[in-house]
Amino acid sequence: MKKTKCLKVLVLTLSGLAATTLQAAPAKQLVKIAYFSQEQTAPAALSNLDPFIPNKGQVGAELAINDNNTTGQFTGQQYELKKVVVPVAGDMAQAFNQLGNDIALVVLNVRPDQLNVLADLPSAQGKLLLDAATSDDDLRNTDCRHQILHILPSRAMRADALAQYMLKKRWQNWFLVVGPSPEDKLYATAIKRAVKRFGIKLVAEKAWTNDYDARRTAQSDVPVFTQVDDYDVLVVADEQGLFGEYLDYRTWKPRPVIGTQGLTATAWHRSHEQWGAVQLQNRFKDAAGRWMEEQDYAAYLAVRAIGEASVRSKSNQVQAIKDYMLSAAFALQGYKGVPLSFRPWDGQLRQPVLLAAPRSLVAVAPVEGFLHPKTELDTLGYDQPESACK
Repeated sequence: MKKTKCLKVLVLTLSGLAATTLQAAPAKQLVKIAYFSQEQTAPAALSNLDPFIPNKGQVGAELAINDNNTTGQFTGQQYELKKVVVPVAGDMAQAFNQLGNDIALVVLNVRPDQLNVLADLPSAQGKLLLDAATSDDDLRNTDCRHQILHILPSRAMRADALAQYMLKKRWQNWFLVVGPSPEDKLYATAIKRAVKRFGIKLVAEKAWTNDYDARRTAQSDVPVFTQVDDYDVLVVADEQGLFGEYLDYRTWKPRPVIGTQGLTATAWHRSHEQWGAVQLQNRFKDAAGRWMEEQDYAAYLAVRAIGEASVRSKSNQVQAIKDYMLSAAFALQGYKGVPLSFRPWDGQLRQPVLLAAPRSLVAVAPVEGFLHPKTELDTLGYDQPESACK
């Protein structure tokens, strides 16, 4: 009887200790993040080899929120992701307003013309917006908003990455072919900036209007179209992919193609496997059943950046998170060999840019030999003295 009574006392004591411990355990710090996007319609394409992906970005954000919560188990933080996908004809502003004041950290996967419209809404003031979809240079310069951080490399960063590698190869004479869309012209503007910045010679420039005789084939039209003065590389500006693939192997002179087709400058590529990238590639493929695209990578980095800043600042308050993100102490691991950080003058994420052929990684910029007094990453795109973001 005495032994049974002792056991009962021990059980009650342990139960009391457990209850006290549970009561004393502090509640986890909750960090709420919204992923805001709009349904996309399938664009015109050169071929059906690459299937249309309607949810680019979303799986990357979901993967990152899981990674944040893995860390949060040890830091006393919990991360929630609210996904808002506006229908094609839906009211973007109304949907954004419905986020309310409860969520101040928003990852935006929207068109360039929508970005500042949302940022200028009264309901967006006091929020931190992370742009996971655009590469427009104007949005980082004259049309910048200081509550927006940009994840993808700008067009200027992409063009500078290509120029650095071409200089290393001593392929300094360029022939530029520009498509008809406004985005093609913006890409061409970035290329011309890089040409001037790195002392490259633009031998010729032509506009591709796609109004040649439909009875003739690309095999006969492209050689005629590309008969210009001698050049080292053909640079193509065709962001929609409507004609750029026709140029490779069909030019009058045997020259490589770079730009939006051929050798491209990109934030992420399926052939990238260095610095632990293969682990991220495999995890994403298991989750999505497809390769990780640029917008997936951008959304992943955006959510992970919030996680990193909230852990280091030990806060779920938007101002504390933003201040840490823009500080010199912030360092985000992006599977590119060096820590990534934000430029405080325009909110652009500093990062290496991958130079990739369709099925292989060729190089990573900044290319060795291009120096900078603070960080070589700032040799890509608009450095602080060049910035028009005020």
